[in-house]
Amino acid sequence: MIHKRILLYLATFLFTVSLMAGEPRKQTVVYAEREGQALMLDIYQNDSLSLLPQPCLIFVFGGGFKNGERDAALYRPYFSHFARNGFTVVSIDYRLGMKDQKAPGMLNYKPLLNAIHLAVSDLYAATNYLLAHADRLHIDPSLCIISGSSAGAITVLQADYMKRDNHPLAAVLPPDFRYAGVISFAGAIFSSEGLPSYTQPPAPTLFFHGSDDKLVPYDNTRLFRLGMFGSKSLAKRFREKRYPYTFYTLEDIGHEVSEYPMEEYLPEIEQFITDFVFDRRQWMIDIRHKDMLRKPKNSDTPENYYN
Repeated sequence: MIHKRILLYLATFLFTVSLMAGEPRKQTVVYAEREGQALMLDIYQNDSLSLLPQPCLIFVFGGGFKNGERDAALYRPYFSHFARNGFTVVSIDYRLGMKDQKAPGMLNYKPLLNAIHLAVSDLYAATNYLLAHADRLHIDPSLCIISGSSAGAITVLQADYMKRDNHPLAAVLPPDFRYAGVISFAGAIFSSEGLPSYTQPPAPTLFFHGSDDKLVPYDNTRLFRLGMFGSKSLAKRFREKRYPYTFYTLEDIGHEVSEYPMEEYLPEIEQFITDFVFDRRQWMIDIRHKDMLRKPKNSDTPENYYN
């Protein structure tokens, strides 16, 4: 009898390990329709024996608000890692407001601002879909973390900022809802009021940015109070106001930081979520990484990216 019980425990353990090691299940649903376009999201979940609702990691893809795909191959290691480790991972479509537009600048900012607002509005709609179906999807509404790459990083930073600053677009979300964390791979916030100042404290935020990024500013690009404020500027504001954050500066690296941390910094991202979201550590951390073996790529500029 004891021998059979040990075998049963061993079989259960091996079954659980095999589930954790396998590829997560993926389902695709339409979460909204906008301007005749069906907006879809992919939900990645592992079959697991957990009885507790899962934290939800929402991802917004990059592509300069003019192209990109929610299920691009370069994002899959990121999705799989967190789905295998007890998260529901959701990757969303959004409207591409910079398609066929000229390069943005401080004298030509309205198309970019419109594109950001479209993307943020669609992220809010996707969030509402997930909140409305939280029970069926087995997710914890209090643990929704938003994450994005490049244009997607701009979107998630802007979305949390607009929610905390009571922007009218954010009124579609439940009044008591807050994103639990933000993860930005080479992002920024557009502001017409100078360096963003939050009415309510922002979510704990993890910034990754290359110090030589010429496409999304590492520091800022501004004309008087109008501008794009990158990770360095935002981390400065977080430190001034004592908001929890971690900021990885990848020295002498360009816009490729929007991609490779999703493969090479998975333990650091997971540690941030554990410390800042689950354990609610009130830490402010600045880290400068210089990889002397990594050869930098030539970073795009807005002019050669859009024209």
